[in-house]
Amino acid sequence: MNLITETLRAQLLVNGRQSLDNDDFDPPPVVKLFMPDADATWLLTEIDPHDHDHAFGLCDLGQGFPELGYVSLAELQSVRGRFGLPVERDLHF
Repeated sequence: MNLITETLRAQLLVNGRQSLDNDDFDPPPVVKLFMPDADATWLLTEIDPHDHDHAFGLCDLGQGFPELGYVSLAELQSVRGRFGLPVERDLHF
């Protein structure tokens, strides 16, 4: 499964460009990614328009310390949970 569809990617890039132009821009999450066999969740709001591999949002690795930051989409595609399951997109988000 593609983690981020072209439609979602386009919205994330629009948000990334607006974020560069407006320091007060605070968009809601566009996509929710999660690990079905772990407690990790990513609520992504934008993609860096200069580096399309880096997305910004709330990153919660399930350790009780969620934080805002960038995450590599390539790394999310390759990471596996304790039972070998890949990161998935919440289709109902």
